[in-house]
Amino acid sequence: MLITLTGYDPVGAWTKSAADTKEIASWKNPSGNTWISVEGLDNPDEINKLAEFFNIHPLTVEDILDITQRPKVEEFNHYLFITLKDVDFSEELGLEQISIIITKDTVLSFQNKPNDHFDGIKKRIMNNAGRLRQAGADFLAYAIMDSIIDEYFTIIDSFGSQIEVFEDRALDEKDNSFIQDLQELKRKLLKMRRVVWPMRESLSLLIHLDSEHLSDKLNPFLKDLYDHIIRAAETVETYRELIAGIMEINLSAASNRLNKVMKVLTIISTIFIPLTFIAGVYGMNFSNMPELDQPLAYFIVLGVMAIIALGMILFFKRRKWI
Repeated sequence: MLITLTGYDPVGAWTKSAADTKEIASWKNPSGNTWISVEGLDNPDEINKLAEFFNIHPLTVEDILDITQRPKVEEFNHYLFITLKDVDFSEELGLEQISIIITKDTVLSFQNKPNDHFDGIKKRIMNNAGRLRQAGADFLAYAIMDSIIDEYFTIIDSFGSQIEVFEDRALDEKDNSFIQDLQELKRKLLKMRRVVWPMRESLSLLIHLDSEHLSDKLNPFLKDLYDHIIRAAETVETYRELIAGIMEINLSAASNRLNKVMKVLTIISTIFIPLTFIAGVYGMNFSNMPELDQPLAYFIVLGVMAIIALGMILFFKRRKWI
């Protein structure tokens, strides 16, 4: 488990790594805001000590340790608890739970796997870029959520590029892996939908939440974040409809190809019906059959068969069946 402390105020900023909760007590920024980032949830005892230090409710600790939580917002007497999902831009589209606790002057973030996803926010704090150093702890929590939701759009845009490729592949009859690949993309979109829609509900709750942990100045930023998540949700739904349409196009194309094959086979079978009848009649083993003694009978029968077949082909063409 890695604990990183970032303290800042309008004058300056610093960052340090803490080995345990005891160091947090001595390093916590008394005059400004502090961001305590916990990477790794493999040490529940240390997390419980950290929760005791900040007087965090045991139910909140359970939610932090349970990485299968649904995105949600909960308000307690002296802190605000938010969980959301960070999406790993990989082939399997892994989900990482991010838990955020907002107090008066401190933000605690918890994640199971260490990554550099929030390095950009830390650089902005250290370089005094933007308004993070001048704002409160709630604005830092907003910046974390904004960074995660921005990543949603990167993944959703990649889905759009894949859908464009599938539109071209839909009519390729030699593409044997088309259905399997399209189903995989559909599965990823469904997973993305399960992330985006609960986040939409959480942000809506944050906007209308009258909490002392959220300043009025933050409301326009939360509304902008809500607009982003609405756009992400609508895009995901649009892509799901496009995938359904592409699937129908592929099935229609396959059905059309099958109909053409069946049409050719039916025409061939129809042409051979009278020919088979004639061959069957003359294949009967009767001694007294007409034309059996004629020297040219074999060639006459073949000629009649050819005339019948040619006549049927011309008839089918005139009716535009072939």
